Amino acid sequence: MTILITGSAGHLGEALMRTLRATSQDARGIDIISSGFTDRAGTITDRAFVRDCMKGVRTVIHAATLHKPHVATHSLQEFVDTNITGTLVLLEEAVAAGVESFVFTSTTSTFGSALTPAEGTPAAWITEDVVPVPKNIYGVTKTSAESLCELFHRRQRLPVVVLKTSRFFPEEDDDAAARSLHSLDNAQANELLHRRADIEDVVEAHLLAARRAPRIGFGCYIVSATSPFTRDDLPMLRESAPAVLRRLFPEAEALYAKRGWKPPARLDRVYVNALARRDLGWQPRHDFAHVLNCLRDGRDFRSQLARDVGSKGYHAEAFDEGPYPVA
Repeated sequence: MTILITGSAGHLGEALMRTLRATSQDARGIDIISSGFTDRAGTITDRAFVRDCMKGVRTVIHAATLHKPHVATHSLQEFVDTNITGTLVLLEEAVAAGVESFVFTSTTSTFGSALTPAEGTPAAWITEDVVPVPKNIYGVTKTSAESLCELFHRRQRLPVVVLKTSRFFPEEDDDAAARSLHSLDNAQANELLHRRADIEDVVEAHLLAARRAPRIGFGCYIVSATSPFTRDDLPMLRESAPAVLRRLFPEAEALYAKRGWKPPARLDRVYVNALARRDLGWQPRHDFAHVLNCLRDGRDFRSQLARDVGSKGYHAEAFDEGPYPVA
């Protein structure tokens, strides 16, 4: 049974291809960019190309996309073409080919403005029930593609699982103020508290979703590291995150100080992965407790897969003002 991976030259696509090849599973990687993990180069908006790539495929993991970093460098139409039309072509050809399982990689960015509550209110508790309020064309097109996936399950009975992934890329934050507060490792360790996942765990969620999609039918899940926080912590997290951390992780302050790191001052949101853990049987290993264990042992908290994939960037050129231009 062949697994089709779209976006095989990207962070997640390469990680999926690496993992599948390492276990001798039959995987076919496609991307507009040639790479060591791309078997066929072409665009997902080309129906003839997609139809040919779909031959013998029983599982599709659709990770190809224009991302938030492309908002300032690509047109609205390009986002519609890739993220909506490309997804539609894949869904139609998957049905025609008799695909048994379709996994769509979406993003927590679809929640948009719902992620930042009003000043003076508690941090937001983000579950799958939160209504998306997209802030840009990236969020709009990913939300629309999610709706297409749900439609194809209802109308065509295609088993589809949508995974709303949080941050797993290694690049720096696009916000200059955020970059000035913490080193890259410090910032990403902090994010594992509430809005980040390691790419190894993200890959595992996708493979579990592919296996369980026929049983689930249609499902939409947040994929992020397991947060240590509860709803009761939300008011204090918005006022003083260090106070909450001292209660939950008394050793964190000393471990951070030894590295010259600082905890986050305030948190505005917490991503909740309980539904993915329940329905997919997903058990992410890289959380904040893992970070502290690694600090204690002098180890890198990132997985080997994350280190192997490394930083790719999103553009052919480099930018002086940050990892990518911000619209």
